[in-house]
Amino acid sequence: MTWWSTDDDEDDEPEFDESDVRVRPSRRGSRPRTKQRPEHADAVAGMVIGVDRGRYSVLIDENGPDERVITAARASELRRKSVVTGDHVDLVGDTSGEPGTLSRIVRVGERTTLLRRSADDTDEVERVIVANADQMLIVVAAANPEPRIRLLDRYLVAAFDAGIRPLLVITKTDLADPAEFLRNFAGLDLTVFLSGEDSMPLDEIARVLVGHRTVFVGHSGVGKSTLVNALVPSAKRATGHVNVVTGRGRHTSSSTVWLRFDAADLPDADAPGARPSGAEPGTGWVIDTPGVRSFGLGHVDRANILRAFTDLDRLAERCPRGCTHLPDAPDCAMAEAVAAGELGETGPARLESLQRLLTTFAGGTAV
Repeated sequence: MTWWSTDDDEDDEPEFDESDVRVRPSRRGSRPRTKQRPEHADAVAGMVIGVDRGRYSVLIDENGPDERVITAARASELRRKSVVTGDHVDLVGDTSGEPGTLSRIVRVGERTTLLRRSADDTDEVERVIVANADQMLIVVAAANPEPRIRLLDRYLVAAFDAGIRPLLVITKTDLADPAEFLRNFAGLDLTVFLSGEDSMPLDEIARVLVGHRTVFVGHSGVGKSTLVNALVPSAKRATGHVNVVTGRGRHTSSSTVWLRFDAADLPDADAPGARPSGAEPGTGWVIDTPGVRSFGLGHVDRANILRAFTDLDRLAERCPRGCTHLPDAPDCAMAEAVAAGELGETGPARLESLQRLLTTFAGGTAV
């Protein structure tokens, strides 16, 4: 077989360019992908007040003439970003609130606070309770069930970590004197309300609720739902009882619920067992949460606990590197300064409270 070639053969070869390449169309569509997202300049602002199986109840135009609650879903671009109750969000689509309509959440605003807990102290998975609350009202019973110092410590740690002001209500004071229990918290700047069967300080509590978003937390059976119903008569939250054998209450709240508080709705003197309302007029939000028997602190930053004690935090700047500030910490400048009287008569009590909170955070199983 003979092979030969000439210069003319090169001119006969076909020429190709990129336009001759056949591109198989994408099964997802032919529109090119882009990282540019729409600006949604016409988005409507709202606040999430409820979450149920991927659907969000969002309040629009709070206290305005067009106030309404709409149902929304999370936009695909937010699939990796959580949306929780209390979040400030922007929405597009049908925001009329008419039955059967659905809008989309396209943006989540920056959170000022985020109250979280974990199942236990070693659990890395956070359970977000609420965003953008500024107060935590902790409800504890003086008896039946017995108050638990470590559980209250954990509530306080979570509040300090989130930057939320803690408040304390002790119920059932007609059954036991809470004075001994309260001595454990004498060093804290903690507002305390005492409530018994015949005396519920609704006026005093109402004054601290107006203009705030207050999340209510408490062990099952302590009377949290009863207090919520007294402050927000339209709430009609289910109330339970305490098991006489175990001393534990039954869960009556299964989800976080946002309730509008209005001081004008408090019972007047004509209501049985009620007090005349002397609360300042105004509104706020009461955020009722399910009763919990454990409160893990796996997510907490120790520095946030110390920052809540501004006077002690200032002294801690003189501590050696890595100081734990616990009672057995060597050369703790904070402890030495308190012993020298730099914080006056209240110094030892405040140091004891801080050290107990740090000890609670440092180890042990969540209670």
